[in-house]
Amino acid sequence: MKINVSSPNPVVSVKPVVLPAPGRGEDLQVRVSAPAIGSELPIIVFSHGYGWSLDGYGPLVDYWAAHGFVVTQPTHLDSRTLNLPPDDSRTPRIWRFRVEDLKRILDQLDLMEASVPGLSGRLDRSRIAAAGHSWGGQTVSMLLGARVLDNHDEPGEDMFDSRIKAGVLFATTGKGGADLSPFAAEHFPFMNPSFAEMSTPTLVVAGDHDHSQLSTRGPDWFTDPYFLSPGSKSLLTLFGAEHSLGGISGYSVAETTDESPERVALIQRITLAYLRNALGLDDSSWPAARAALEESAIPLGRIESK
Repeated sequence: MKINVSSPNPVVSVKPVVLPAPGRGEDLQVRVSAPAIGSELPIIVFSHGYGWSLDGYGPLVDYWAAHGFVVTQPTHLDSRTLNLPPDDSRTPRIWRFRVEDLKRILDQLDLMEASVPGLSGRLDRSRIAAAGHSWGGQTVSMLLGARVLDNHDEPGEDMFDSRIKAGVLFATTGKGGADLSPFAAEHFPFMNPSFAEMSTPTLVVAGDHDHSQLSTRGPDWFTDPYFLSPGSKSLLTLFGAEHSLGGISGYSVAETTDESPERVALIQRITLAYLRNALGLDDSSWPAARAALEESAIPLGRIESK
């Protein structure tokens, strides 16, 4: 399948950019990747999956940065690099700290911009997207308007952030309640989202072989953010994909169970086209990418929109 994209640019990546984080227990470490050339650069705030860090997701981050985006990657408190003990007082609230990490990046763009040589004055702060994988998808969904339901199915705090103009949710968990496995219900009570207010334009990416031990349902659980939310949404369903979606979390990752360079390449191109369209940068690449996928002799997935 052929999806035309521009030639990649050299990328500058700086880590760690350290953002002061009072009340978090330790400062927030962020990696910033940016194209070495260009101006009015749009921004992606990326949230990693459980246990990962600012060093992950190179196949996505490098590609987006090489094609014109400034990508920021925080290391959340659940990262294996921080090794927080299970009995740490912050552990039950990590899901909230994760959301606050992303907001902190947006609050301190000046400091981040100044920390990357040659980046000063090149950001377009009116074009900001957020993307996340797995637990990072739920984290991002909160900024897009999703809410966590309490024990009485009442929506909790509204963490929507109007600075985020578009989202991409990779392998993001669906609704909770009876759809959670007993293990998930016991250990992850915050995994009980309502998407009823998630109105920000979003691309949901799900694998049709993504069977999760966290849910009593099958792979369709990961399509809930699309079907249960209002507003402009698109769903990319990847055929044969499991939770790593072919290997988006790294170039050589042992936990990838469905390694597929072709699938990762498709995700790179589809997400780039979607974000450029959703942020008002290019109105032709997204329709062209959709058409290319539909016309492929052996399609790797399908796209639907509402």
